[in-house]
Amino acid sequence: MKSMKILQFGEGNFLRAFVDAMVDTANEKGVMNGAVTIVKPIAAGDLSPLRAQNCVYTLLVRGMQSGKVIDEKKTIRSVKEALCCYQDFDAVLSLACDEALALVVSNTTEAGIALSSDDCLADCPPVSYPAKLTKLLWARYEHFAGAPDKGLYILPCELISDNARELERCVLETAKCWHLPDAFANWIQEACYFCTTLVDSIVTGYDKELSEKYGDPMIDIREPFALWVIEEKGDIRSVLPLDQAGLPVVFTKDVTPYRERKVRILNGAHTATVLAAYLSGKKIVRECMQDEVISSYMRKLVFEEIIPTLSLDKEELSAFAEQVFERFENPFIDHSLLSISLNSVSKFRARLLSSFQDYVRINQFIPRRITFAFAALLAFYCDTDKANDDAAVLTYFADHKEDTDFVRIVCANEAFWGEDLSRYDGFCETVQRDLDDIRQRGAYEVMKCL
Repeated sequence: MKSMKILQFGEGNFLRAFVDAMVDTANEKGVMNGAVTIVKPIAAGDLSPLRAQNCVYTLLVRGMQSGKVIDEKKTIRSVKEALCCYQDFDAVLSLACDEALALVVSNTTEAGIALSSDDCLADCPPVSYPAKLTKLLWARYEHFAGAPDKGLYILPCELISDNARELERCVLETAKCWHLPDAFANWIQEACYFCTTLVDSIVTGYDKELSEKYGDPMIDIREPFALWVIEEKGDIRSVLPLDQAGLPVVFTKDVTPYRERKVRILNGAHTATVLAAYLSGKKIVRECMQDEVISSYMRKLVFEEIIPTLSLDKEELSAFAEQVFERFENPFIDHSLLSISLNSVSKFRARLLSSFQDYVRINQFIPRRITFAFAALLAFYCDTDKANDDAAVLTYFADHKEDTDFVRIVCANEAFWGEDLSRYDGFCETVQRDLDDIRQRGAYEVMKCL
């Protein structure tokens, strides 16, 4: 089987536990012969521990799956080389000229897909990831004289909407700023395939005790659940045939429904529950799942107020929700409610507001539990010192929480929610009643009624 090289921007725990582990399994099952070169895109950090063990490392898969506790060990051998942009950039550019190179994957954090005014073509390397990728593509374009069959598949795994389109936009803008020829821009658009992706798996990463137990400083740890949704362009199914190895990979023309499913169900369940649960004395997600009142509230929220607003098959959505609840029960992960509570105002808008809006559109009245979650947010921000958000958000609550019409003022804040929520019939009044009840009886007692 012909060898295929993958250039991976990002040496972190997630890509090693997710992408590299999938390639390793596909190699073992004989459906591909993939070799990953890891490229560290930033100056900070050290590749020497990985290099010292020839890029071979241990992956532990730990958690719940189909009602059973999973605790498995796997040795990952798909990574063949590890380079640093700031020490080995010539080697990175040389790889760009390798005929066997077919794929570029990345996880440079959500902030990584952005332009930098400091980037120049002469830089080795440029500052931003899009500029590094532009220089790599330019090297390949020049080496192969713009051959249309030498384009690359580019799969960003950064957690932003339309990640591939945003990355392609940044690359084309960089090429334009560097005054590279129009023919190069045409080659990028016609010969290369930027495929939007959605990744979903909890990777906890390094654990000192387990590292010592297995004698591996590069040990990585992941939950059993994993899903990689990839936008189908060109011949990506044949280039990256992970699904043929039975791996949890979905090729689709539109990633959007899967993104909505994850954001609304998994992230939405978190955001709608953790603040009220914290006010009820809970500390970690697993405690919430073990509490009959809180877990029942969460299930009713998901099955009665979120799933009915989504476009995918309802049985498929229900199955996904059950997987989510099982993931929340993972006995190996102590997922802090306070860590999830970070930036809850923006999270409510991103994770719950669309479900709220669609529910109202379908039913002509407000969803009861999402509305309660909004009241719990107000109680958390006003009545505790645990809110962790932008300074302007915290100042806003501090300045207005004593106002007579506080609830209506917050509901009408379009800068927070993107619209005036006070226009929804009965919303402000219900939020006010729930907030009063939380303060008088406690969030837990209110959840009992929901």
